[in-house]
Amino acid sequence: MSQFNSQLLRRDLLTTMGAAVAGLTLVNQAVSDDKTPGTQVVDRGSSIRITALKTYWVGPVVYVKIETNAGISGWGDLKGVDPRPAKVLAESLFELLDGENPTRVEYLWQKIFRAHRNIRSGAFMVHTLAAIDNALWDITGKLWGVPVYRLLGGPTRDRIRVYHTPKAQKVPPHGIYEHSGTPVDIERMVNAIKAAREKVGPDGTVMFDAHSAVPPATLIQLAAAIKPYDVLFIEEPAVPGNIEVFKRLKQQISIPLAAGERDRTIWGVIPYLQEGCLDILQPDCCHTGGISSMRKIATLCEAYQVPIAPHCTATFLGIAASLHVVSAIPLFLIHEFYPTNHGFNAKGPTRMAFEYDKDFYIGMPPGPGLGVEVDEAFLAEESKKPQTYKWPGAKLKDGSIADY
Repeated sequence: MSQFNSQLLRRDLLTTMGAAVAGLTLVNQAVSDDKTPGTQVVDRGSSIRITALKTYWVGPVVYVKIETNAGISGWGDLKGVDPRPAKVLAESLFELLDGENPTRVEYLWQKIFRAHRNIRSGAFMVHTLAAIDNALWDITGKLWGVPVYRLLGGPTRDRIRVYHTPKAQKVPPHGIYEHSGTPVDIERMVNAIKAAREKVGPDGTVMFDAHSAVPPATLIQLAAAIKPYDVLFIEEPAVPGNIEVFKRLKQQISIPLAAGERDRTIWGVIPYLQEGCLDILQPDCCHTGGISSMRKIATLCEAYQVPIAPHCTATFLGIAASLHVVSAIPLFLIHEFYPTNHGFNAKGPTRMAFEYDKDFYIGMPPGPGLGVEVDEAFLAEESKKPQTYKWPGAKLKDGSIADY
């Protein structure tokens, strides 16, 4: 390069650097003068802070209440694990929430989930985090005076398909089965599915819940026998843990397969999607880390063209949280719904307004927040009574331990 060209290059470089410095000076001046759009945004929730966390253990559920200095409280329900240590864990996690802005929902989710490297994905941590996350969304919706689904992008549908109803029934396995089925076993399940089809009619919906209690070999035999009854999906076809089992079942069963209630967060469900072994994902909002986590799972499923059909055996708090998510996502099939108990939603402490339309769909969940009324006085009195918990479990005929 000639000396002349070198001088031109250095001159151009200096000119460019000078312009950049001048531009940076103008930007800094604008920021300092509060002239940028970002500085004009007023966060009405910026002064709100978390001040307390209360828990009420009633039956199999721990009810979690988060209080703020603004007089706005949020609620979540903690279920699906032993409530004794779960209650203590929720109270311990208040250490990470005290003084924080509750509207920073994602930040607080990450703060809790990543707080302890050895328990970040465990059931107790994720179930407890779900109750806290849902309570934070409840606070945020109440602060802004809108249903949570409005904060998630607004409604993507006008109504929500649910079961159980006169037009949608899910059939249980009616037993714990040995490692290979008998004709009696197969006939029992086939007759139950046939009866459900006759009940809902040809335009109704029938699902079968294998509940991880029907061994793969038996399930393959059963699937061939129930084809005439047009089952929407077979739920929990295998025990989670080994993706190869699900792949083997998918190769041999033509009926759609669904699972996910025992798989937690996006990291728990991604193998099903990558391997293409499930047609429907069934996250449980109370099991998978709350609204924040379930929304991410739904987005993953959207990328793989897999709809979700949420598992939900919660109080109205968990029911509402899950319904808010499905109100705001594109790929949704049907929602488990137990508003009149069925052994899951205890009567008394929580209430949510809903009604069925002529097709037995329900409307969007109400607001603001989750749209659930909580009778705290009732919970306070009930929690004073002795609470018990009995570990579940099942055995086969020979006395060995079974899945259920």
